[in-house]
Amino acid sequence: MKVQTEELWFNTKTRRAYLNITPEIEQLVVKSKVQDGICLVNAMHITASVFINDDESGLHQDIDKWLEKLAPYEPVSQYRHNNGEDNADAHLKRSVMGREVVIAITDGKLHFGPWEQIFYGEFDGKRRKRVLVKIIGE
Repeated sequence: MKVQTEELWFNTKTRRAYLNITPEIEQLVVKSKVQDGICLVNAMHITASVFINDDESGLHQDIDKWLEKLAPYEPVSQYRHNNGEDNADAHLKRSVMGREVVIAITDGKLHFGPWEQIFYGEFDGKRRKRVLVKIIGE
């Protein structure tokens, strides 16, 4: 069995951002030489997310607007967690969007459904954060 472990690092210029990381993950699958297995992609920070969806800007704007309605950033005083911090909303957004995805690898490629892409969701940006990628298989 082959195992490949890598870390990707991100530092967004904005507080919230949605980055398509599919090309980076595809390159790591090729590098691993795994033909049949699984790929775990995991946000390693409690205020960021990894999720699968369509790569369509209108959808990303809708997701961002919906998350902001569910857990608005301001007023920061509405959250008990914001005692010296201002990122309680980011924790809640991550809880909704999830921390990781697992994708099958078939014939050396990510085995996606139609339109599926992997995204890194940042909810408390402007600082360096990492994503773990673990590829396991034959």
